[in-house]
Amino acid sequence: MLTWLSRDSLTFPALDKALRDPNGLLAAGGDLSAERLVQAYRHGCFPWYQDGQPILWWSPDPRTVLFPDELHVSRSLRKFIRQGHYQVSFDQDFAAVIKACAAPRNYADGTWITDSMQAAYLKLHQQGFAHSVEVRQNGELVGGLYGLAMGRLFFGESMFSRADNASKVGFVTLVEHLQQAGFVLIDCQMPTDHLHSLGARAIARATFADYLQRYLDQPSSASWVC
Repeated sequence: MLTWLSRDSLTFPALDKALRDPNGLLAAGGDLSAERLVQAYRHGCFPWYQDGQPILWWSPDPRTVLFPDELHVSRSLRKFIRQGHYQVSFDQDFAAVIKACAAPRNYADGTWITDSMQAAYLKLHQQGFAHSVEVRQNGELVGGLYGLAMGRLFFGESMFSRADNASKVGFVTLVEHLQQAGFVLIDCQMPTDHLHSLGARAIARATFADYLQRYLDQPSSASWVC
């Protein structure tokens, strides 16, 4: 039975209470306050819903993740990166990245990154939780992604690309940066061919919860000023 959250409490139901159909639907309601969002990621769930729906909170089983040392970069992509077509930065224009991620896509109707979601994650960015990766070509933003960093875990949210390989270049740069900083896992949430081509794979939700318990409060050496 689906749990409805109260605005007066930040408590989420246990992950094993999530529905099997649809896979991972854990709770509904609540709000998008920074405090609730931080608690959600620490608990192992994330918001995902369309305009007109209540806020829906998900914890799918299995969970798609990427271990930094399992990153797969094809020869052609590695050659492309070496050619220096793009310039990659972190946290230089979070608002522009999340707005671009929310833009209409040819393969989807509407967007789950509503105006309210954008405002909520911008606040998380201002508080130091959410980070962006910008990919530019001749000064123009052509790709990027954003997510949250907590402890030695990174929670990916969305990416976009307006030029060949732009999102892949941004993602590879981020993963290599996180690996050097001691991160152990990148949460990709849901499976896509794009992520699987880069080395993402599925793990059980219980295993994902173990990583949360072990690494959420361990410090990393990540720098987000570059």
